[in-house]
Amino acid sequence: MIHSMFRALVDHGHQVTVWLSKDGPLRAEYGLDGVRVIPFQSGVDFATQASRADVLVSHLENVAATAGYGRRYRVPVVSVCHNTFDPTFGDIATGAVPFAVYNSLWMQDAARVWFARAGVEAPESIVVRPPVYAADYRTDPGDAITLVNLNQEKGGDLFWRIAERMPERRFLGVLGAYGTQVRPPRRLANLEIIPHVPGDRMRDRVYARTAVLLVPSEYESWGRVGVEAMASGIPVIAHPTPGLVESLGAAGIFASRDDLDAYVTALRDVLEPAAYELASARARRRSAELDPAPDLAHWVAAVEEWAARNRTSR
Repeated sequence: MIHSMFRALVDHGHQVTVWLSKDGPLRAEYGLDGVRVIPFQSGVDFATQASRADVLVSHLENVAATAGYGRRYRVPVVSVCHNTFDPTFGDIATGAVPFAVYNSLWMQDAARVWFARAGVEAPESIVVRPPVYAADYRTDPGDAITLVNLNQEKGGDLFWRIAERMPERRFLGVLGAYGTQVRPPRRLANLEIIPHVPGDRMRDRVYARTAVLLVPSEYESWGRVGVEAMASGIPVIAHPTPGLVESLGAAGIFASRDDLDAYVTALRDVLEPAAYELASARARRRSAELDPAPDLAHWVAAVEEWAARNRTSR
């Protein structure tokens, strides 16, 4: 998500430098889509560079430290929020983060409630939904029923039980990059499990093989994988988390992750040819509605405004 946001800034003529906060295999800086990337172990002094910035952008566990630099050097700090967990809002509540970006309307509402209960003034904010360029993911759907990331929280246990109940259908499980991956206790002839797939290869390795995507997640603040699938008209059956309800909209088919029968029934229903055609059309419509251009334009305008405020106050 955040790289697409930085690309939008670069496309509007801004200089963007990303400082990695964890060790990695590279020591020398490099460029990615016009974004300058500084590895953690490069030894370059971040503090000096931060003091010269117009705006500092951070997310996840790096927000608190970045806010400290912002306060010290009087540089506005933007926090890009990916979830509604207490640390996300708590790091903003210090007063050193004047602007927040939420990935959904429901998260923005949840943040307002959190700050009100904490007795803390909420920062200014906008919503930027995780940008998905449909053309990057659009393909002809395949015939498999797919789950991406097989950990328990994403529905890994439910997935193999559905496959067991539907031996006449092909299932495709894609191992996730994090979490303990759930595998069936015995081999299922109709279930194929493949290694983790990088984002830029999802279209050809996953969506081109997928007829229906399952997203029975315990928690999703948005659910990007469902939006990617809808670009190809792939119906999505999901657990009704607030984020998935918002992202999938009228195209979503919802069933409780605690109800195996509901998932089996929903799959059999949507795989009927007439029902599939209708669900596929709804998915494509929803994909078009989620064109990222307006959100990214709003994002760029907001960053430019904060940069202008900073230059005026210095």
